[in-house]
Amino acid sequence: MIIAYCPSVKGLERIDVSPGTALPSTSVWIDLVSPTQEEQKTAEKLMGAEIPTRDEIASIETSERLYLEPGAVVMTAQLPMMRPVTDPTLSSVTFVANAKRLVTVRYGEPKSLSAFSNKAQSDETIAHKGPAVLFAMLDIIVDRCADEMENASSLYDELALQVFGEGLNTRKTGSYQVAIKRLGQIGLQVAKMHDVCTSLSRMLLYTSTHAKRLDLNDEQTADCRMYIRDIRSIKEHGNALDSKLNFLLDATVGLVTLEQNQIAKIFAMLGLVFLPPTLIASIYGMNFANMPELKWEQGFLFSISLMLVSVVATFIFFRWKRLL
Repeated sequence: MIIAYCPSVKGLERIDVSPGTALPSTSVWIDLVSPTQEEQKTAEKLMGAEIPTRDEIASIETSERLYLEPGAVVMTAQLPMMRPVTDPTLSSVTFVANAKRLVTVRYGEPKSLSAFSNKAQSDETIAHKGPAVLFAMLDIIVDRCADEMENASSLYDELALQVFGEGLNTRKTGSYQVAIKRLGQIGLQVAKMHDVCTSLSRMLLYTSTHAKRLDLNDEQTADCRMYIRDIRSIKEHGNALDSKLNFLLDATVGLVTLEQNQIAKIFAMLGLVFLPPTLIASIYGMNFANMPELKWEQGFLFSISLMLVSVVATFIFFRWKRLL
């Protein structure tokens, strides 16, 4: 699918280009969503630069996602998605930019691009040039990255309160298992954002390096440096969150171990408490012919009483020693 954005009075007018239809020559931003080969060739003809296919995007090495074409600068970066995905191809967006227009190639649904699409159609301040569209888009992308990291931080705070707020409880094994699973999910989200921030940092640095080729003005160059600092701050926040996640994971596993030790301690104490009556029952259970008290009428009640006294005495002893 091809979506073209052309200059209008209120901003950029969205035009859904039908298959086989030529792209408007005034297009400033061309959004290729899971494009066919024919749609890709149509965009390449207007852009004057070759656009990588999905297979090429998937096979591109991380160090080779930024390169120059005769008519444009080609950059591939990972963006935060509406839903968590494990396929890096779905979260990767390729930006093909020159001084006139911008082409984006995507196979997923980045929320930042959807948000920018709505903004571009009503924002009159965005200049009708490719670099201006790119930087307005980057502003939303960086904000989206910050929101994702803040969301992960909020999830961590809720989870930490759940783990430590109610204290140790021998019936919380299930909740601890859920907590460890959620810890893993938050960790995967933070790890994904690390990849996003790394790819965006390299893209922004590459953009600033080719400022003349993209005809960037002084304000856009300054914005590029600002975005690099913002991405670095988000990544540092992620590093701190990683440390807190590791701490919470260790603490959760420690609480589970304490809970298991508490259960083992209960069984051990029960075994010790009932050890004396077991010994008494074993003695009176012997069947030797010359055993004393073998024919004593009160022998049964005496042995039972002796067992009860031994249980109470053992329990009082362990309570006195604060072992129970």
